[in-house]
Amino acid sequence: MRRPVSWLRACCYYPPVVPGQGEFKIPEPADEARLWALVEAAWAPLGPGVRQVRQELVTRHPGSRADISILEGALPAFLDILAGCSRGLSADELTRLDRVVERKLWELDRADVHAVTGGSADGFLYSRGFVVAMGREFCDAVAGDPEMGVRYAECEEMCYFFAHLCDDRFGEFPDTGSGISRESRSNLMAWIC
Repeated sequence: MRRPVSWLRACCYYPPVVPGQGEFKIPEPADEARLWALVEAAWAPLGPGVRQVRQELVTRHPGSRADISILEGALPAFLDILAGCSRGLSADELTRLDRVVERKLWELDRADVHAVTGGSADGFLYSRGFVVAMGREFCDAVAGDPEMGVRYAECEEMCYFFAHLCDDRFGEFPDTGSGISRESRSNLMAWIC
């Protein structure tokens, strides 16, 4: 059953405001739009075969098997192109993008998603990295219906991609200020809903 993405917000725990510390930072809509635009720009040069397989991920029947071997082979090139597309970004812009990725990984950190994608704690994080790397349509599809996930598909590099870029370029791992963690089983309420 495909759930509306808004269901996710009702089930997931959002950190409270801590008195005296202000609000935790959440991604801005413009930053989320920028992330998805960069992801699409990085996939675009990889050709129609890759585009077709990505589209099939989103349009296939929930729970059906997906052959992702083409995508797995294209991931290193995708990540190289994504790094190139991000070359001129400031530390603040990279931190904002990292905050979006962190939020998406946290929102996907759910027992029902894990039941489909599988993996140990690290493996499940990397599976969620794959979901984000595939783009907005697939991320929304899995959030709405975990049966759209792919068992043991991983993209470890995507989980901290912009954080590592920031560290490499500016010598500092960014603090997203979100009050959440992308690590597996940190979204506690989504494991009991």
